[in-house]
Amino acid sequence: RAIDNLKRVGALDPDRLHRMDHQALAELIRPAGYFNIKARRLKNFMAVLHDQFAGRVENMAAWDTDALREVLVSTKGIGPETADSILLYALGRPVFVIDAYTHRLATRLGLAFEDADYYQLQEMFVDNLPQDAKLYNELHALLVSLGKNFCRPKPKCEPCPLLDRPCPFGQERLADRE
Repeated sequence: RAIDNLKRVGALDPDRLHRMDHQALAELIRPAGYFNIKARRLKNFMAVLHDQFAGRVENMAAWDTDALREVLVSTKGIGPETADSILLYALGRPVFVIDAYTHRLATRLGLAFEDADYYQLQEMFVDNLPQDAKLYNELHALLVSLGKNFCRPKPKCEPCPLLDRPCPFGQERLADRE
């Protein structure tokens, strides 16, 4: 709904977003929740896009991935996950995005320790997959889908397609019920 609101007023344009008043932007993205914080972060990103890249995503694309990531994570409100999402989804760079779903699945499948940080998990995926933005995009989408539909904080193990792959977490959980 927030995206629809922005589309409705023609505000999915970087220049319009950059010039838009904070309150007006916050009201448009209200359906996304935490709208004041998100509006502030979006305005911070728009300022960087405007000041360093002349307001054009195409100008960002000319930068080296590591240098661009450094600029992004140094922007207030943009952390590693958001920076990597911009690199992967907006610019097609082969950067694997780690989110809460990915972390939960990796630990429950026994691929990583619970205390693994963002960079350790990212390294695990990158070291074991070909460097391919399309593959990273698809795999991340599948992990998000599994995380939303099955491997939730309160998991739905029985119908999960990974139960027999094997998923030690799910198998142990179901064995405890017997």
